[in-house]
Amino acid sequence: MKVSAAGAKSTFEERAVGSLSLNSIHKSFGEVEVLNDINLDVRDGEFVVFVGPSGCGKSTLLRIIAGLETASAGTVQINGTTVNAQSPTERGIAMVFQTYALYPHLTVRDNMRLGLKQAKLPKAEISERVETATAMLSLENYLDRRPAELSGGQRQRVAIGRAVVREPTLFLFDEPLSNLDAELRVNTRLEFARLHRELDTTMIYVTHDQTEAMTLADRIVVLRDGQIEQIGAPMELYNSPANMFVAGFIGSPKMNFIPGNDVDSTRAAQIGVRPEHLTIDRMRGDWKGKVTHIEHLGVDTNIYLDCESAGLLTVRLFGEQEYEADEIVYATPTEGRVIEFGTDGKVLK
Repeated sequence: MKVSAAGAKSTFEERAVGSLSLNSIHKSFGEVEVLNDINLDVRDGEFVVFVGPSGCGKSTLLRIIAGLETASAGTVQINGTTVNAQSPTERGIAMVFQTYALYPHLTVRDNMRLGLKQAKLPKAEISERVETATAMLSLENYLDRRPAELSGGQRQRVAIGRAVVREPTLFLFDEPLSNLDAELRVNTRLEFARLHRELDTTMIYVTHDQTEAMTLADRIVVLRDGQIEQIGAPMELYNSPANMFVAGFIGSPKMNFIPGNDVDSTRAAQIGVRPEHLTIDRMRGDWKGKVTHIEHLGVDTNIYLDCESAGLLTVRLFGEQEYEADEIVYATPTEGRVIEFGTDGKVLK
């Protein structure tokens, strides 16, 4: 997905405003409550990512915004208008699914223009929109191919192109990279960010991958068990998590948690230290431990320790580091980079 055509943005300069407001959204399937009092305002032009573990309700929330599911209670507003009673087509949204949902018997060109034909747009306008989106996504050489003749990444670009030509108020993405291999996920992720800059349109993106959330979002909405745990910019969540769940979910390798009674002069039930905020020394330090495993990653080295008092710790060191399994070392947290949590798991102020 390469946004490269000169002047490709011209068709979208008169785009619709794309603000979103979710007010006290609840959703139950029978007696099972999957969303509980969701409140969120998305500003025009924002890239907002819903992230959380499987079953947290993020895809259900996206489908309620799209009109594919009905909220049990609460209101969905787009550009200040309540849209609960509107169909998906009336809401001015376009949704891209992880399964691409392309028509196998249609060419790329026909897949992209089908929705516009059904909306009875003039042929000249349909051609202009398809041409602009095709150039934006580098699909010029694939217009006469069918989905079976395309790679997974190319199919995803066609699915995105089909959304782009609709010039929607909101773009909704439901785990769009989950079917791609690791290398293609990275490349496509970069192109998603470029597409957002090019279109300057409001995008809401669902993923379980915190790396996607951190690299794409203007703001991240972290969900767990149908509730919002925290909303904030990526580095705000990384450096100032509201609780142990957010602290442990955001960041890779994940944060180390250590019982407060194993730390001098702390009132916390637990403390959290990110792996890069630990140093190790062969002679002295706060926590004595044995090296259990080393990961040599080139730019970084992850060292896993089994400490006598602090438990299992992960230490992330810059560059190549020479340690051996079963070696005895001492770990020490960087001053000022320890986060304290109370008995309820929330950060102590």
